[in-house]
Amino acid sequence: MRHARTTAGLALLLPALGGCISVKTPEKPIEINLNVAIRQEVVVRLQHDVDQLIKSNPEAFPQAAPTPLGKKP
Repeated sequence: MRHARTTAGLALLLPALGGCISVKTPEKPIEINLNVAIRQEVVVRLQHDVDQLIKSNPEAFPQAAPTPLGKKP
């Protein structure tokens, strides 16, 4: 009996609260910037792939001796 009265009371209050809740779309578009995380992941993956490629094909990528700064080879 008590549960029925509580439910009936809530049912009477819900229409009164219906006007209090409003949902509006934002005037400006929502912008989520994920460029930094994506770019870092791509660079790391490419670096790893390039290192593996150089190690597996050393004749295709000869290592030149470093030249001192300011001097042309």
